[in-house]
Amino acid sequence: MAFGRRLFGFAATALLARPALAQGVSGPLVLYTSQLEPDAAQTVEAFRRRHPGVTVEWIRAGTGQIMTRLRAEIAAGQPRPDVLLLADGLTFESLRAEGRLRPSPEVATAGTPPDQVDAGRAYFGTKLITTGIMHHARAPFAPRKWEDLLQPRARNQVAMPSPAVSGAAAIHVTALVQNPALGWDYVEKLVRNGVQARGGNGPVMQAVAGAERAFGIAIDYLPIREQRNGAPVRFVFPEDGVSAITEPAAILSTTRNAPAAIAFIDFLLSREGQELASRQGFLPIDPEVAPPPGFPDPKSIRIMPLDAARAAREQEDILRRFAQLTGG
Repeated sequence: MAFGRRLFGFAATALLARPALAQGVSGPLVLYTSQLEPDAAQTVEAFRRRHPGVTVEWIRAGTGQIMTRLRAEIAAGQPRPDVLLLADGLTFESLRAEGRLRPSPEVATAGTPPDQVDAGRAYFGTKLITTGIMHHARAPFAPRKWEDLLQPRARNQVAMPSPAVSGAAAIHVTALVQNPALGWDYVEKLVRNGVQARGGNGPVMQAVAGAERAFGIAIDYLPIREQRNGAPVRFVFPEDGVSAITEPAAILSTTRNAPAAIAFIDFLLSREGQELASRQGFLPIDPEVAPPPGFPDPKSIRIMPLDAARAAREQEDILRRFAQLTGG
């Protein structure tokens, strides 16, 4: 994902092949993922318990680093991964436009809402990581809507991740711009009210938890998790909606093991895979699966619409304009 980017590493290679299950899924599978390393390890191990005939080699890094590596492999005519599990849909939009993704009508989407599945079934959302508002427990007020951050009491008191660093922040700014009730007018007012863009979500979390700022625009699981650990922070899902990345999964058109790749995405979207995502602290993409402690009922969360194809076309211009506004 775009959070906490780390150097590449061959984090795990499952080399002990065992007899395949009755459905005959077997053989090697290469996964490139931006999941956090412990989550990637748990996901691969759970998949292999279901499909012990598959040997999984997985490589974990931030989405940007993964794409740099993949682009180099494509240029050399040797793309290695069968499956990509990365932060957001914009990455997959560009790959789909280039014909790099395999349309996969065979994937069992289980309880995944149709609007979280690419219309051409080239990529599939696997969880919800939303961006909302966090605030210090002693903040002057508890925000309920995005416009609350424009109040005089919030002046110079709001931190947010830089969209040039955080993929979730880039998606968030894009969702704001596409929202007819907010748009660039809201973003410009937020900047005039003194919003500070600083690195990724971690620095925003630190700024609010340390009372350096009263409010933060941040992904959900960090403040929710840290509040449970005793940090003086609260997280709000604004009434007018949150932006979201869905950590989609896709099969490359150059896959060497389509049956195993399909089985892997089937697992991510299955009840078992969604319950694993919840235990890892993320909102499942399937609204019928119970969320982690501290999260509301997923059905109560309003997601701001995002035209991913439009966002992919406009993102460079949006990031440039945001940087000009903030002086970053």
